[in-house]
Amino acid sequence: MAAQMNLFRSVRQLPALFTTQKLSPCASCVHRSASTTRQSHGQYCMDLVRKHDYENYLCVLLLPSTAHQAAFAVRAFNVELALVRDSVTDKNIGKMRMQFWKDTLSDIYREIPPQQPVAQELAKAVDSCGLTKRWFSRILDNRIENLDDQPHRNLSALEDYSEQTVSSVLYLTLEILGIKDVHADHAASHIGKAIGICTALRAAPYLANRRRVFLPMDVMIQCGVSQEDIVRGNQDQKVKDVMYEIASLSHSHLEKARSLKKDVPRKAMSAFLPALSCDSYLKRIQKADFNVFDSSLHQRDTLLPLHLLLQKLRRTF
Repeated sequence: MAAQMNLFRSVRQLPALFTTQKLSPCASCVHRSASTTRQSHGQYCMDLVRKHDYENYLCVLLLPSTAHQAAFAVRAFNVELALVRDSVTDKNIGKMRMQFWKDTLSDIYREIPPQQPVAQELAKAVDSCGLTKRWFSRILDNRIENLDDQPHRNLSALEDYSEQTVSSVLYLTLEILGIKDVHADHAASHIGKAIGICTALRAAPYLANRRRVFLPMDVMIQCGVSQEDIVRGNQDQKVKDVMYEIASLSHSHLEKARSLKKDVPRKAMSAFLPALSCDSYLKRIQKADFNVFDSSLHQRDTLLPLHLLLQKLRRTF
């Protein structure tokens, strides 16, 4: 028990310990002002991820320390794109903001990034880790398409969206860790799909409060559920059936990824820590009888830092 308590205390201290670290200046920097600017950009990315994507903030902290700066830059880029959709009501304004990031991405790969904190950090990550532009482009292009506020046509469309967005972030994380392995990529694909599909479930109550529904239409039609049922928070069995079908698909991708575990390099395991939150939610929604509106599903898992650390020590996902 004492060992477990010490382990828990160390996890609770992780965010504080990391945020007190100074980002190492590159050898060519001799001016304190330049070093401070770089540090503030890195801090901006960390703070952005911590505020809007706390679970993945914890996961990045558990990556090797040499990967922190680049991984936070990638996660911050993903957060910036996600916030566009949540912060605008006019689709045209959203497209303008997305165009900024599209132009920024091109400028980063032309080595002329704009003076924007995430762009500056991302440029350094691209340069130091040789990150593939295609993964960023896939995330960006699919986020742009998703500005239309249209539900996914079917489960396959939700799978594809999850692959293009969530899996692409995992591919970039593997590149940051210096891992080029077909088995790791295969696992990343399935884990990304599992997380993306699970996220659609987790977001359903929040979006319903804003009268928005993005759950796959084919499953809703099959179960006789209307968008209005979701908006009203209907907890009938037919609504639970919709959530069961979606949760089952997420679980199947998670299990497929785990079946590949023996072939995945041990060094890649830390990249897949985000799978733990997905697995935890799927277990909790099953316990709630697939009632996505159950209040127990809206509470933060206070033991998540401990579980993530244990998962890292076990080198599994």
